[in-house]
Amino acid sequence: MADDAPLGGELSTGPLRLALMGSRGIPAAYGGYETLMEEIATRLVDAGHAVTVFCRSHYTPRALRRHRGVDLVVLPTLRTKHLDTPVHTLLSCLHAAAGQLRGRRYDAALMVNGANALFVPILRLARVPTALHVDGIEKQRAKWGRFGRLIYALSERLACVVPSVLLTDAAVIRDHYEARYGAGSEMITYGVDPRPADDAASVLDRLGLTPRGYVLYVSRFEPENNPHRVIEGFRAADPTRGGARPIVLVGGAPYADDFVRGLERAAHDDPRIQLPGPIYGDGYRALQQHAWAYVQATEVGGTHPALVEGMGYGNALLVNGTPENREVAGDAAVYFDAQRPDTLGRALDALADDPARVKALRSAAAARARAHYSWDAVTDRYAALFARMARA
Repeated sequence: MADDAPLGGELSTGPLRLALMGSRGIPAAYGGYETLMEEIATRLVDAGHAVTVFCRSHYTPRALRRHRGVDLVVLPTLRTKHLDTPVHTLLSCLHAAAGQLRGRRYDAALMVNGANALFVPILRLARVPTALHVDGIEKQRAKWGRFGRLIYALSERLACVVPSVLLTDAAVIRDHYEARYGAGSEMITYGVDPRPADDAASVLDRLGLTPRGYVLYVSRFEPENNPHRVIEGFRAADPTRGGARPIVLVGGAPYADDFVRGLERAAHDDPRIQLPGPIYGDGYRALQQHAWAYVQATEVGGTHPALVEGMGYGNALLVNGTPENREVAGDAAVYFDAQRPDTLGRALDALADDPARVKALRSAAAARARAHYSWDAVTDRYAALFARMARA
């Protein structure tokens, strides 16, 4: 677990001009990278810095130029599985580099997604110090074919040499780069700000749910996130115990229609299993706030945002026991093996039989989130990093 000590050196006394790119953009309504961008960008603006977030035109309205004090640059891309991210990142880097030539200088940039290592040299040639956030080990994701995995394998190697700073968000990922490539990295975790939902009743009523009356799962619907195995594990639970409450699987996935249809078939004719699609904002907060238990079944990646958020909202956590997930949840979770879905069913039954254990898990999760995953503390670490990069 990373501590919250400063990254070294004194903060710059003046405001910085910062560029954040590689995600879909803000306002956040997709995944972890987008939430990271919005949470740290708005806090950096509040601290006096000038922040620009580069956004995709199919995600952020073209006419939107500012959001909560953050400048937005909305650029087009090609909306295909393999070209969406690289085309937009290339255009973002060229736009930022051209701005440097016109006198609109950036003191530092944050690039997310390890595949974008290919484009970091554009920023470096334009004399923009750049930190690259690599997230997890993307070449392990099942959604990528041979070509995609080759690109991520190349990007992983480039990530060790082209950015000013290599950024990781979990010790497991930091150790992977150190052991495989001898590359050191700065480690900054994800955060959570567990604000109560303004209108919790609306989403619960729409889905026919009651507070503490359902199990929640949140993730993109991709094979390595195991939504299919979560459904199987839920069905393995005793319908009068761990399976007595409905389970709500929140999420979706662009370019994965066949997999999503498979989940819909698996859930067919079982009214306990709900697939409402992606839910963001107040509705998402309401679902986290009022769940009886939260299931995290991911296999690949570093710090998973939904797990941190489930922890921050004080949920009883049932977590696939990968090293990354254990690093985040520590002793504040019950662990199962996603490759053996029956272990999830047994864990649900055991919690249903032990209300005192559920209460203890909720308390432990909330306390761990407060101690290690505050967005304010995370932003302070990013600010220190950017100031150090700008000085260098």
